Amino acid sequence: MTELLSIGDFSRMTFLSVKALRHYHDVGLLEPARIDPHSGYRYYVPGQVADAQLIRRLRDLDMSVDAVRKVVTAPDPAARDVIIAEHLDRMTEQLRRTQETVDSLRRILQDEQQELAVETIHEPTVHALVVREHVTGDTAMAWWIDTFTQLHRSLRVGRGRRTGPDGVIFPTEYFTEGAAELVAYVPVDAHTRGAEQVPGGDFAVTTYDGPFIDLDRAYGVLGQSVTERAMSGDGPVRERYLPRGDEKDLIDHTTIVWWPVTTRS
Repeated sequence: MTELLSIGDFSRMTFLSVKALRHYHDVGLLEPARIDPHSGYRYYVPGQVADAQLIRRLRDLDMSVDAVRKVVTAPDPAARDVIIAEHLDRMTEQLRRTQETVDSLRRILQDEQQELAVETIHEPTVHALVVREHVTGDTAMAWWIDTFTQLHRSLRVGRGRRTGPDGVIFPTEYFTEGAAELVAYVPVDAHTRGAEQVPGGDFAVTTYDGPFIDLDRAYGVLGQSVTERAMSGDGPVRERYLPRGDEKDLIDHTTIVWWPVTTRS
């Protein structure tokens, strides 16, 4: 007969509190081996110790109860390991973002941010290969990479000659609502098949060359500059991207931010 463990002994063996064990029972994550029908007292068996210890570690890594349940009920070790690996990848990405935020905050506190010059430029209408899509803030980076990979592929197969740097048009709703139709474009020769016109205009412009997390610095500088000069205009903001080296490396670029303005006659 398998030896039964009291909930107190099981708690000592797993470092899970009695409160936690009761909760995991209530949500169907770790069922006791036996419940006394009269007292309601919970009992466990030694074979459950490993699962309990695994559950504690996964919960310490902020894995949801539903995800932990999938781990402990996985049909085989391979399926279990896939779920855990996916969560660890998400944790690694979260740690990376946290470190970037910490570094950015230190730059603010130590006033180490680069000085950004602002100039006013008239941008002419250009012809471009264009992709339009409704994008949310959470999906913007993945969309950005996929879209420019697609547009650059079109150039490589002979669909047009580039005449300027990549760009994206961001409507105000993207910032205020967290989602909007974004327009990605690559300027090309006017005779390119399928090319569309991207309207020009007058813009306050600054060049930002630093970590992506600090890009809001460029927006803040531009916004303050045009407000102080009473030049702020309606319309979307634009970003243009200048490769630092290999054009195939989409991430390694300098960003030029274009803020619409009204110029005085």
